[in-house]
Amino acid sequence: MSTSTAPAAGPPRFPFSAVVGHDDLRLALLLNAVHPGVGGVLVRGEKGTAKSTAVRALAALLPSHEVVDACRFGCDPAAPDPSCPDGPHPAGAAGGPRPARLVELPVGATEDRLVGSLDLEKALSEGRRAYQPGLLADAHRGVLYVDEVNLLHDHLVDLLLDAAAMGRAHVERDGVSVSHAARFLLVGTMNPEEGELRPQLLDRFGLTVEVRASRDVDTRVEVTRRRMAFEDDPAGFVARFAPDETATAARLRAAQAHVSAVAVSDRELRRIAFVCARFDVDGMRADLVITRAAAAHAAWEGRDAVTADDVRVAARLALPHRRRRDPFDEPGLDPAELDRALADAEDHLGPEDDPDPDVDPDPGGPGPDDPAGPQDGPDAGEEPDDADRTGDTPPAGGDPRGDGGTGAGERAEAPGTDGTDGGDDATDPVTPGDDRAPETAEAPAGGDGGDGRAVVVGDAARLHRATVRKFTVPGLGAGAPGRRSRARTDAGRVVRPSGAGTTRAADLHLPATVLAAAPHQAGRGRRGPGLLVHRDDLRRAEREGREGNLVLFVVDASGSMAARRRMTAVSGAVLGLLRDAYQRRDKVGLVTFRARSAELALPPTSSVPTAQQRLARLRTGGRTPLAGGLLKARAVLDAERRRDPRRRPLVVLLTDGRATVAARDGGDPVADSRRAAGLLAADGVHTVVVDCEAGHVRLGLAAPLAAAAGGELVTLDELTADSVGDLVRETRSARAA
Repeated sequence: MSTSTAPAAGPPRFPFSAVVGHDDLRLALLLNAVHPGVGGVLVRGEKGTAKSTAVRALAALLPSHEVVDACRFGCDPAAPDPSCPDGPHPAGAAGGPRPARLVELPVGATEDRLVGSLDLEKALSEGRRAYQPGLLADAHRGVLYVDEVNLLHDHLVDLLLDAAAMGRAHVERDGVSVSHAARFLLVGTMNPEEGELRPQLLDRFGLTVEVRASRDVDTRVEVTRRRMAFEDDPAGFVARFAPDETATAARLRAAQAHVSAVAVSDRELRRIAFVCARFDVDGMRADLVITRAAAAHAAWEGRDAVTADDVRVAARLALPHRRRRDPFDEPGLDPAELDRALADAEDHLGPEDDPDPDVDPDPGGPGPDDPAGPQDGPDAGEEPDDADRTGDTPPAGGDPRGDGGTGAGERAEAPGTDGTDGGDDATDPVTPGDDRAPETAEAPAGGDGGDGRAVVVGDAARLHRATVRKFTVPGLGAGAPGRRSRARTDAGRVVRPSGAGTTRAADLHLPATVLAAAPHQAGRGRRGPGLLVHRDDLRRAEREGREGNLVLFVVDASGSMAARRRMTAVSGAVLGLLRDAYQRRDKVGLVTFRARSAELALPPTSSVPTAQQRLARLRTGGRTPLAGGLLKARAVLDAERRRDPRRRPLVVLLTDGRATVAARDGGDPVADSRRAAGLLAADGVHTVVVDCEAGHVRLGLAAPLAAAAGGELVTLDELTADSVGDLVRETRSARAA
């Protein structure tokens, strides 16, 4: 194999060695290049942090390699793939050098573009099956880069992660059965503000790195200086860093050659297992990834054996994204917690020269590997970190019980919440962590237009675990792939043929095509077996699957909704619906209304954890501008329709139906709210009204509102399989006890 560094193709690329800061990012990319078995790197970070620049620069450091002449799958002449679709190639086949490729997978790629498919033109014109390779074949022995991987459809992420893990791509589609080598360095980048990957997919990436723009002035100045120098004179800038690039490439080649000889002792394997058990990670993938990454780091540092320092580096990169237990949990790893785990592991392993580390010092008690033993829990004398071990992170705002130990949850509803609308809350807002926070969930009657108080979600963290009812948009859409409403999609079950032609085998409706061609065989001069098919005979298969929707929550945060028990239940219901939206790949937005106006608390986004954070800071109290809330929702949907016309909206309105502020001076608040609901219906928006009215005296105002919107009406208790109301009452009883 050639040991030369791959030359840059096309315009000069920003040198890898010139990237300022981001030490973890560069190290993770290099470790993956040293040992591809690490399983890929996921780079998470805000926009404008050189994520793509660093990944593209890595390809220039990779050595070129020999490939068989005319082989579309990049086979090595010294060891060709016996299953290569372009083979079989004889050993020692003629070949030549090829630079390592950087193949980019666009967000809009289809499955056949990724894995390949039947060449339909050759099948129809020449009557033979021919396989057209996809991007996985192009990336073999190179880098496969997926920008915005969190926006890629889940089944495509599954396909490329399977190929990265196995080193082969298996294609079973369109009458083609093909298997070919697909060993590549997988790198994905994403901006968490645009939505998270599901935990199951996160775990498939070997390493993850968080990147943020430096807040150090000198560092930011150097970034700007280098970027401007590169743009002014790309060739000169690249030449300036050429010695550093050459040295890094040589060190990378040496590490690649040496990594297979790095020894991993039983002591270090036990250290890795102890740390993974301490952090309660699922499965065994974390143990394998840390072992491989530690070996790669040892090879990169020129060592012959893995040390505790190598394990620390590997664990710091491999564990943060494996601690998520819930879509609402933020990935991350506290360095101090990792230090404690490694220190406890050292104590557990004993002295370096321990002749028999497997001897149990206390045969009568639970052993160190016993799941019930003390080594699997927190440090001695510390309280267990329930939030980390179960994923139930207490919401911002203070005591996780929701009452701060004051028993506020037992108090009666405040004035203005027992069937009449309270005035505006004029008290100061309460910041998260304030011990007074639980008491602010009740909004006493007061002045007009004052600041509201932050609602505390309290036991809503438990409530959102309940299974919520599935709401769908009626009709048949054609929106983004998802799991909510019926839609015409490229993937799904075939429901009917259409007259439109196609050039993709995956879209061909074969029976309808044969029926269309059959009557013309005599006129086309058919004399023997086979079917003479013209392009006009082709029929497209219409498929039906599921789409993701825009779910816009419209939440009444006025005084009539601000009582603790009711707002806790509402918050829990919204969190349950948010979880449902996350699982169904929806975009979500949040409109709240209180006092005299409505506001867009969260613009439509795919980042459901961001929606949860905004909900936790929800302010309550004041009068009820219901019409204003509905009109604000209509304006938001109108703007989003222009931006994403294929995504159909679903409005979820949580209110008790009361209205005390008219949409215009002198208007009737209740009539205005129903007219606003009618405007949503006229726009074709499907609305679900969740009736949050409680108490012995009920006015039943939500039902006419739902009728005006032409939508569904459900009560808060009906929203979840586990009754929210029962759970709130259970919580209250537990507090009283």
